[in-house]
Amino acid sequence: MNIIGRLTKDSEVHRTAQDKQVVNFSVAINDSYKNKQGERVEQTSYFDCSYWISPNVAKILTKGALVELTGRVSARAWTASSGELKSSLTFHTSTIKLHGGSKKIEFTQGFTKQDNTKIITPEPAEDLPF
Repeated sequence: MNIIGRLTKDSEVHRTAQDKQVVNFSVAINDSYKNKQGERVEQTSYFDCSYWISPNVAKILTKGALVELTGRVSARAWTASSGELKSSLTFHTSTIKLHGGSKKIEFTQGFTKQDNTKIITPEPAEDLPF
């Protein structure tokens, strides 16, 4: 599944008990449509996103950045300590494309040969003549 939205705050890197690092961030997706009365209705959906491939991407995931994400979505529901029902949408991200100005950058996973560590390298966008 692909989604496109803006980051609502700067991303954060967290470490799990098993010493794995995950980049967490939140994306807002705006949608609009006309109802039966012909009025324009605006709707915003929020996704809590996680990216497990490399923590280096956190440097560029800043508030307001426009991103295109590929991954899978899941929903979660729970009861808060106050008794209020809560829910959230989680997006498990596998690919991140940063859209900014006229330049698109796709971040992919790579490995260095020396120490076998993961790195993220930008791939240039295709330059079309039209």
